[in-house]
Order: sequence, then structure tokens, then C-alpha cells
Amino acid sequence: MASPAGTAARTAEIMRAMSAPVELTVKQYEKELLRLQTELVYMQEWIVASGGRLVVLFEGRDTAGKDGAIKRIIAYLNPRSCRVVALPTPSEREKSQWYFQRYAAHLPAAGEIVLFDRSWYNRAGVERVLGFCTDGQYEEFLRFCPLFEEALMNEGIMLVKYWLSVSDDEQERRFEKRLSDPRKRWKFSPIDVQARSRWVDYAEAKDRMFAYTDTERSPWFVVEGDSKRAARLNLISHLLSIVPYERLDRDDALTLPPRQERRYLRPPKATEHLVPARYTIRAR
Repeated sequence: MASPAGTAARTAEIMRAMSAPVELTVKQYEKELLRLQTELVYMQEWIVASGGRLVVLFEGRDTAGKDGAIKRIIAYLNPRSCRVVALPTPSEREKSQWYFQRYAAHLPAAGEIVLFDRSWYNRAGVERVLGFCTDGQYEEFLRFCPLFEEALMNEGIMLVKYWLSVSDDEQERRFEKRLSDPRKRWKFSPIDVQARSRWVDYAEAKDRMFAYTDTERSPWFVVEGDSKRAARLNLISHLLSIVPYERLDRDDALTLPPRQERRYLRPPKATEHLVPARYTIRAR
């Protein structure tokens, strides 16, 4: 059951999402991010308790910040009821299935959150631009996709769709950074090379996708992503404002029991395969 304080906090979150932009320092950003991440935990608790089902789609151009936003969302959530789905290239068997079949297999059960790092909209983007689907398959996707999403929502699934946008110049800068950073080089694939050389084709595909699938009941929410930090805060704040969660009264507070005490002689440390202590940390 929601508490009056929880209802007030929820109302405050909605008002923040609707207010004028606030300029923050990096330190203030980290503090606000932590506050929003705490609020996400309250949201998850409500979804688990109410048996809700939440699906969030993350789409956008390469380097737009999808991975970073998802990482910040799941940072403190319980992985038992929240998972990220990032499907690889379909197998030959999956290519012979109904297109939506492999995505439907990952939809949430009661009390679960599923975040799709790219989704069924691959057909309207990369598959269309690079010729991985036929014209007939593409047109059928545009026709059927709104019906598919309508069916999900009629089943009680909350569906939220985000498009993370990035400018030409900022994408160029991020691509260069990926190529020079061994920690991020895996993110740059042959597909990314083609995406960069077919910028206008992707823009046209995205605009047509929006024309068919940006519906009143299942709209696309566009997040300006040139500033990664601002994009993360704006996206999370918006998500919290549209999911109708409440902070719950917790009557299951735990207390630590006394530690068990009885005589027991443990084996010596020398019998264990210890990891070498190559590092120690000096207290500040």
C-alpha cells in the first residue's frame, strides 16, 4: 500500500520532469543521478508488489548513449526482476520464424522490467537500410508493428519507447574516441562503418518509422543526447514521471539476529588457494 509520503514523492517527481531545465555541475549531476536511481528502486518495488510489467525500448543512432543510459538505470535494481535484452544477429532458424517471435520470448512476466537495447525496430532501421529484409517484409512490419504494440498494452504491459538523438558532429567525435580507446573498440563494427556512410538513408528510415509507429497510445519519446549526462537525467526523470508507481509502506523491515557462537576450529589459511595481494589501498 502506498504511503502519503510516497504519493507526495511521486507528485514531486512528475513536477520535476515538467519543470524548466536546471544547469548542474558534474558533482551536482552525480548527486541527482543517485537520487533518481534511488527512485528507480522504489519504482521496481512497486512493479514487483503490484505484478506490473514494464518494457522500455532504447533505439537511436550508434553512439547516441543507449548503453550508458541503460547502465545507469539498472545500477541499483534487483537483477532478479529486471533484465536487459540485447539480441545478437538472428540465427538461420530465427530468420525462418515470425519476425516478432524472438522478441516476444523476452517479454516480462508479472513483477518484471525488461529493457530492450535495440528491439523489433531493427527491421525499420538497419535491416531496411542495409537490405537485410525484403520490401514486403519491411512494409508488413510498418503495418503490423502498431497492432503488435497495441496488443501488448491491451495485455497490461506498460510500453515506453525512447529514441536517443545525437548530432552529426557529436557522433563523429564519439566514433573517433571509440577507435582510439581499446576499452570501447568492440563497440565499433562493420555495420557502424556502413551506418556512418549512409547517414541520410538512416535519417529517412527513422522518419518513416516514426510516421507509422509514433502513435497516440504508444508514442516515441526523443531524448537529445549530445550531452550524455543530461540525456541520462532527462530520460530517467521522464521514465519515473510516466510509470504510475508509488512508494510502498515497508512492514517487513529486517533486523540482524545475533551471530551464532559455538566452538569450531577452522582449517588454517595455508590450506586455501589465496589470490596474491598485488594491491593494497591506503585510507584517505
